[in-house]
Amino acid sequence: MGQALFQVLPLALAAALSSVPISATIVILLSEGRTRSGLAFLAGTVIGTFVAITLVTAVGQSLPGRPRHHAELIGQFEIILGLAMVLLGVVTLARGSAAASGRGTRWLEGVGSLGILPVFGIGLALNLRPKAILLVAAAGLAISRAHLRFDEGLVLVIAYTAVATCTVVVPIVLTILMPHMMEPRLISAKEWTAAHSTGISATLMILIGAFVVGVGVTG
Repeated sequence: MGQALFQVLPLALAAALSSVPISATIVILLSEGRTRSGLAFLAGTVIGTFVAITLVTAVGQSLPGRPRHHAELIGQFEIILGLAMVLLGVVTLARGSAAASGRGTRWLEGVGSLGILPVFGIGLALNLRPKAILLVAAAGLAISRAHLRFDEGLVLVIAYTAVATCTVVVPIVLTILMPHMMEPRLISAKEWTAAHSTGISATLMILIGAFVVGVGVTG
């Protein structure tokens, strides 16, 4: 279980530092209906992440073959996923100037004005982004490879969900509890995220992709 946790946590951290859900969270929390919209976005993000990692883990455990062949097959998938992460990170860096200027995420500015159900749906849908899919797939395969008991696998699924969504959950909870203290911090975070988050997120994606490839090669 320890080895699987070592593989899952960096993937969850990369998901947590993804610029799109962080930017959406900040926009929602700076809107007038931040409490209701924030809770709806939190619920959609957490539920979507938990369901996604659970499904991928279940699929990974159902792959055919004996344990050795099963591990080899998972390793091959991990190599493919890792290479895809590296490629996605490189492409994101190459397009970084457009993203940094705001053109890539301009649609986020309207998130704060949406109703509860649309915001909840966006929280769910953000788990279908290419980056989110690659990260959750790699994490699910890492859990599947370990051949853990149900309760141990559930702990890892919850751990991935908690870490991957912490940059959404923590700001929303703190803003609801302490809105006056958080508002200036959110404004500063919005400016910093617009300027730096895309490059940091892409670089981290490349490093995590290389890590996943290494895990797939070494088994």
